[in-house]
Amino acid sequence: MDDRAPDRGRRHRAVAHGYAAVVVRARWLVLLAVAAGAVAAVVMLPGLAGSRAGLSGLVGSGNPAIQAQVDAVERFGLPLLSRTAVVQHDPDGLDVFVQADSVLRALEVNKRTVDAGGDPDSELLLAYPLVNTPLLFPGADEQYTTIVTYLFIAPTANLGEQDVIAHEYAASPGRPGDGLVGVTGTIPLQVAQGRIVSESLPLVELATLAAIALIVGLSFRSVVAPLITLLTAAVGYLIADRAIGFVGELTGLSAPSQLQPVVVALMLGITTDYSIFFLSGLQRRLREGRSGRGAVRDGVAEYLPIVVVAGLTVAAGVATLLVAESALFQAFGPGLAITVLIGLVVSMTMVPALMAILGRWTFWPAPGPAAAPASSAGPGTPGPSRPGRTAVPTGLLRIIGLRPVAGAVSVVVLGMLVAASLPLAGLRAAVSPVDTLPADDPVREAAEAAAAGFAPGIVAPTALIVSEPGITAEREELAELERLLEEQPNVTEVLGPGDQPLPLELGLFLSPDRGAARYLLVLDSDPLGAEAIDGLRELSRRIPALLTAAGLPGAEVSYAGDTALGLSLVDTAETDLVRVAVAVVLVDLLLLVVFLRALVAPLYLLASSVLAVGASLGLTTWFFQDVLGRDGLIFYVPFAAAVLLVSLGSDYNIFSVGYIWEEARRRPLPEALAVAVPRSTRAISAAGITLATSFALVALIPVAAFEELAFAVAVGVLIDAFIVRSLLVPALISLVGRASGWPGRRLARGPGSGGPGVACRGHPAKSLIEAIAVYGAQQHPGHHRQRRPLADPTRSGPMSLS
Repeated sequence: MDDRAPDRGRRHRAVAHGYAAVVVRARWLVLLAVAAGAVAAVVMLPGLAGSRAGLSGLVGSGNPAIQAQVDAVERFGLPLLSRTAVVQHDPDGLDVFVQADSVLRALEVNKRTVDAGGDPDSELLLAYPLVNTPLLFPGADEQYTTIVTYLFIAPTANLGEQDVIAHEYAASPGRPGDGLVGVTGTIPLQVAQGRIVSESLPLVELATLAAIALIVGLSFRSVVAPLITLLTAAVGYLIADRAIGFVGELTGLSAPSQLQPVVVALMLGITTDYSIFFLSGLQRRLREGRSGRGAVRDGVAEYLPIVVVAGLTVAAGVATLLVAESALFQAFGPGLAITVLIGLVVSMTMVPALMAILGRWTFWPAPGPAAAPASSAGPGTPGPSRPGRTAVPTGLLRIIGLRPVAGAVSVVVLGMLVAASLPLAGLRAAVSPVDTLPADDPVREAAEAAAAGFAPGIVAPTALIVSEPGITAEREELAELERLLEEQPNVTEVLGPGDQPLPLELGLFLSPDRGAARYLLVLDSDPLGAEAIDGLRELSRRIPALLTAAGLPGAEVSYAGDTALGLSLVDTAETDLVRVAVAVVLVDLLLLVVFLRALVAPLYLLASSVLAVGASLGLTTWFFQDVLGRDGLIFYVPFAAAVLLVSLGSDYNIFSVGYIWEEARRRPLPEALAVAVPRSTRAISAAGITLATSFALVALIPVAAFEELAFAVAVGVLIDAFIVRSLLVPALISLVGRASGWPGRRLARGPGSGGPGVACRGHPAKSLIEAIAVYGAQQHPGHHRQRRPLADPTRSGPMSLS
């Protein structure tokens, strides 16, 4: 296999040059085709913004909590749980006539439904008002100050329509001074989040575009290069947005509207990354004195194979979300993969075509580059980057090239990454607490008013259904179970068979078939927060003992409500995490093995990416839970961030190690490090800053999920680009040496080379001193102007690497 590697490499380079030549020659036709595709997508395909799918629409009817709620309605005849509520609150007490008006208004709705035989003209079916009286809620801090009216709306209405119906009910004529605060609940919460995303997205887009223009402009000292990048990103986003909507309609995996900011950040980051690499290739050719479309062709051909493999790796990595059981992750996977693939295709067509049209003007107004002396690397091999423009100076790489130093660097960096990962052990998963909304949001204000009059869990109580033939006759046992439930941690109040105000036939807490009883648990924390979810998990573990203590050892229990739904989502995500982690690691490992034609290096490269992900998530957990005091992270944020970061880490692995492998074909490994790493780290650093900035600006959306995802991905990308790729990977390659390429034979031994880690000829101590001298000379060039010039790190001589 390895004997054919040179021929295979030549064929790949020939294909890359052929493709680059075609795109350069047909540059105007390429731009016309891309423009036509973008226009067709916008005109003919549905957009992601038009999707009304929310996160709740991705739960699935097979979810245990959903199924328990459906079964309870069929068995009891009356629904008990609602996801929309109207809140009235007056700390000084609600007038008795206000309370009466609220009850009468609800009865009017209920009577209309009954008179219509359960099929009224309005989609508002039932309304249940609940007052914080001492009889029902003796433990409440306030009495007669709050009314929470639960609304039951036909499931045929979508989220937006249900929200409108709730606000119309709240705004219906009432007595002056009725204390109306607003509408709250899970459905208004999701609608509010969608509204905030829509309102904030233009700001995120503008800020990201401005940041990218600044970063690319400073990196290339040009005002034209950023325009190429921004135009490519804009076209890519337009096509991806429509393609995701179309695929969602075609497959039924409708992506939630909450995915749109992630698509924006990922598209802008990916296209900018790939544009930077192509622009770097052209700039290097111009510095070598090349000009014309030949420089564009060779610059594109240099990076094209790596860009293609990197893009496919990222797309394959995020596509592994399809193996998850959760419909939420299954919907995210195709959307992210489509974004990456379209970004790849647009980048490898538009950017070369625009560079071919503009030529040297691509870097205007930077002065024309002077011809650089040819490198000794061989014909067609790019020379080194300019001094001072890389993340890791060549002199420092010489020091890292020494095996003892490489070992020390590896230990220190690995220790830092492990230490940063430690807070991850305390990660707590939430679903969508109401405090994820801004403090002045009406939905949050209504939820806080309801919590003041009752308890935080009143917005979305949890139903506990106990089933056993003839159980409704066991009144004493049911009453004892209610008492035991009230004593449980995290439970503030319990409504159950002892509070049955209606005849048995109406099935409020006791089923008409006499085979089931249900309890309404009001928790002392946000129903969708980590504390409530963890509390319900502990209660479910204690329930068998509680049933036995109450005299109902043979009864079966099920749970319904938003907290039960959140618990099932979190548990499913934990199961999916193992499944998807195995899939993404295997996919990225396979692609790295195929690309590098080695097994050892991909193993430690992927391990370094995983450690970087752990450090990022650990820092995210520490910042949001310990510093900001939030009740856990949104459950899908660590999951999505981990998949993105592992895939993007493999992307940077391909960029950085691909150059090392290329140089190692013609020179010893330590020398290849000194030549290739500076050449790749400058582009990787600029790309990393751009990608991190793209995701960081998603935090401009004032919703917790986006703030957490923005922090995790931005920090993870910076760790990967500036610590893992710049320090840890070169140290590991130097430490492992030629064994990195096993079982392949692509890493050259070179004349006079020693074992792994032998960086310089001569005595090790002298080599270390000389390497430090090179590093110092690069850091303080003015101090060495009168001295004998130091050797070019790309040439052989007294200081050459072997």
